[in-house]
Amino acid sequence: MHIGLIGLGKMGFNMRERIRKGGVDVTGYDRNPDASDVGSVDELLATVPAPRLIWVMVPAGAITDAVISELGEKLDKGDLVIDGGNSRFTEDQKHGELLAAKGIRFVDCGVSGGVWGLQNGYGLMAGGDAADIQRALPVFDALRPEGEREDSFVHVGGIGAGHYAKMVHNGIEYGLMQAYAEGYQLLASKDIISDLPGTFRAWQKGTVVRSWLLDLLVKALDEDPGLQNIDDYVEDSGEGRWTVEEAIANAIPAPAITAALFARFESREDSSPAMKMVSALRHQFGGHATRPAK
Repeated sequence: MHIGLIGLGKMGFNMRERIRKGGVDVTGYDRNPDASDVGSVDELLATVPAPRLIWVMVPAGAITDAVISELGEKLDKGDLVIDGGNSRFTEDQKHGELLAAKGIRFVDCGVSGGVWGLQNGYGLMAGGDAADIQRALPVFDALRPEGEREDSFVHVGGIGAGHYAKMVHNGIEYGLMQAYAEGYQLLASKDIISDLPGTFRAWQKGTVVRSWLLDLLVKALDEDPGLQNIDDYVEDSGEGRWTVEEAIANAIPAPAITAALFARFESREDSSPAMKMVSALRHQFGGHATRPAK
């Protein structure tokens, strides 16, 4: 199998390597010539055998729109496009309709794993027609962790379902990080706590709050014990907002996720040890940029 991959940033670059290690040939294109295998999208499409499978891994929004529109003009009937970025599910439906009018297939796939995906594998949530999912299974299997497929991959439903599931996943992530961060601030403020990093380290095995995020929290404290080198300004990537908007639209109470989102807004105004930890955690799992301490 030979696929094309458009977008070789901090996620796509590692995904290309993992797919290759999984036995699938990949030709990658990126505007950065140092990362790209070819010089243009046209050259990429000429390299990938028909019927083509093209995975798009670029930032959500206008850039994804432009890439999908370009592919719609250049691909052939029967080719398959997978959007693995963080597009909003409503955009998937528009992209699917645009491509379907030209006989081009479309799948959306939420991808979780951040900068650790090359080593550990990626959690995958796909939306689309069952035949298209089956066609792309060798790629999904190359990307996901070893073990049972059901433990790291799901065909969620029709077009848009994959990114909807990823949106909710990221909303939950907001709440989890906020809870760890508030616990960190509470412990850090108490003078009777003499070993703050050791407290979190002792929770890593045998406790009900153990998790990969907790492991990354410990790693962050090992690297910067007092979080002295990081500012408390925390970005939100979009999915947290979308999750809250969906909760409102469907009258579903989501107080923890909503409060976590609002805490990020507050971080842009006041100094907060808790938000330093949220920023540190985002950097640990996703490579998201942090701001240096003021």
